[in-house]
Parts: sequence; structure tokens; C-alpha cells
Amino acid sequence: MAKRGGYMGGMGGGMPGNMKNLMKQAQKMQREMEEAQANLSDQEFTATAGGNAVEVTVSGDKTVKGVKIAPEAVDPDDVEMLQDLIVAAVNSAMDQVDEAQKKVMGAASGGLGGLGGMPF
Repeated sequence: MAKRGGYMGGMGGGMPGNMKNLMKQAQKMQREMEEAQANLSDQEFTATAGGNAVEVTVSGDKTVKGVKIAPEAVDPDDVEMLQDLIVAAVNSAMDQVDEAQKKVMGAASGGLGGLGGMPF
């Protein structure tokens, strides 16, 4: 029984310092991620469709900021094509935001890949 008690005491003695450092690193990473997300929100992403017939600009927080439609893209007999071009441009701009978020979050996390590197 004494051997078991000594083993557990040895484990407990080394953990508080490691946990404290781990918590500091996690808090720092969280601050960096919040700053990176705020910076991303200030950025704008623009995408076009239909050979620049439609241009859509969105912010990093995925708010549509503007839509430009070339006059020649407006065909009263083919409204459906214009609608499709707008959808395509919006989706493309949103994909740009998603890619930027992945890059920012990957850089802010230091490549940890989530919690996979945690020792517990």
C-alpha cells in the first residue's frame, strides 16, 4: 500500500506547474484567435460570376457588403440566369472567407490541430 501512495504522490507533485503553463498557453492562444477573428471581420472579399457580370463583396464575418450587376447581365427574359450568377458569386465570396478563416485559425493555434497534442 505504501508503494501505491508514493506513486500517486509523485504524479500529483509534477502536474500543477505543467497545468498552469498549459492554461497560460491556452489563454494566450484564445486571445490570439479572438484578435485574428476580429481582424478577419474587417477584411472584405470580392468574387465575380458570369465573366464579371456580377460582383459580390462580403466582409470577413460573412455580411454581404455590396452587389454590382453589369447592365448587360439584366435580361428580363432570363431573370433566372441573373439569379444564378448572384448565387454563384455570393458562394464564391463566402468560400474565400472560409479559406481565410482556416488560415487565420491555423496560424493562431500554432498548428496544434485542436486538442490532439494535449497530454491527457
